[in-house]
Amino acid sequence: MAVVMNSEGKYGKFYVTELKAPQFPPEFLERYRQFGSRIRWLDGNVVPGAFQINTSWYIHAMPEPIFAEEHVHPNDEVVGFFGSDPQNQEELNGEVEFTMEGETHRLTKSSIIFVPGGVKHLPLKLVRVDKPIFHFSICLAETYIDKNKDGKSIYDT
Repeated sequence: MAVVMNSEGKYGKFYVTELKAPQFPPEFLERYRQFGSRIRWLDGNVVPGAFQINTSWYIHAMPEPIFAEEHVHPNDEVVGFFGSDPQNQEELNGEVEFTMEGETHRLTKSSIIFVPGGVKHLPLKLVRVDKPIFHFSICLAETYIDKNKDGKSIYDT
């Protein structure tokens, strides 16, 4: 058995060891830096055939919703929020609001949310962040579909 590093070897193309996010609008990136730091992004553009997943650290609360407009995907999505205290893994160490079909839930525990395809979701709001919150979302499509009801990207501010 051969041991190779990072992107080497036959399967190296499947190891994503640096951030390769899509080209977001500069205004969105500036706003994102106010509350979070993207870690990794994977989709069919990064690794052909892959489904979409992104990961971030949420570091600061935001007085307004991060993503204010609801949108919908044809595919299922999983969204997660996890506290960063290894001694108390259940606690989110903050408060996050996440809305599906107009019903807002306030999370204070580490959580995974299943969003069925076709279900409208958002806004997302970081009410309080006492310690960094690890966030991920997985969309079972090759790329993330980010259009609101008017066909506009949710990343446009």
